[in-house]
Amino acid sequence: MNQTRKILIIEDEPAISRILKDYLSKYGYEIAIAENAHDGLLMMDLLQPDYMILDMMLPDMDGIDLCREIRSRSNVPILILSARGSDTDKVLGLGFGADDYMTKPFSLSELLARINAHFRRYDSMLLPPAPENKDLLQLGAITIDKRAHMVTVDGLEVALSATEFELLYYLACHKNQVFSKIQLLDAVWGYTSYGDESTVTVYIRRLREKIEVKPSAPVYLKTVWGVGYKFSQDDGR
Repeated sequence: MNQTRKILIIEDEPAISRILKDYLSKYGYEIAIAENAHDGLLMMDLLQPDYMILDMMLPDMDGIDLCREIRSRSNVPILILSARGSDTDKVLGLGFGADDYMTKPFSLSELLARINAHFRRYDSMLLPPAPENKDLLQLGAITIDKRAHMVTVDGLEVALSATEFELLYYLACHKNQVFSKIQLLDAVWGYTSYGDESTVTVYIRRLREKIEVKPSAPVYLKTVWGVGYKFSQDDGR
């Protein structure tokens, strides 16, 4: 069912990596394990995994620095595992390119649900666009090209991660419609039961930094206080 998709786990605790490998292998995933960042980067280049799980604290490199290094080479989805559960750690992890974050100890079924949700989203992107959606959206100074998976602002390309693109595209396709964080978790990330609403907040912040002239006074990605977020059709420039 999972088409032998490859997951690379970079984790220095053998007991955890072994449990993860045994559990995820049962559901059809091909698992590779590295015990440090150096080996993990080599294996990433060799195996070209479809998904990566990183421990935040590794013997030779901090997980944030590793995440940043991976993101400079690849858009592979990254989930961070951390014994530290503070909001600061979460914001740092997502801010440097991670797509998801879980705190130890964690539920194996929750981890599997998040991985499966990612691949459902990925598979849905390969389907022909729905009639109501457009391949090319022109909204003020922003152009979103779904087929090319590209966003430009004032004619200049903006580098977005896969999840950032999906969130922006979803909001833009429903311009002026307000969505709660829970609704966005369900529509973009593919899960609500296990989702952390702060993830949406971080991604909205990152998108504003990339597409807004003044992120603190956004023209496009607006907050509707007490409700959620919307993509505004009006271009105030």
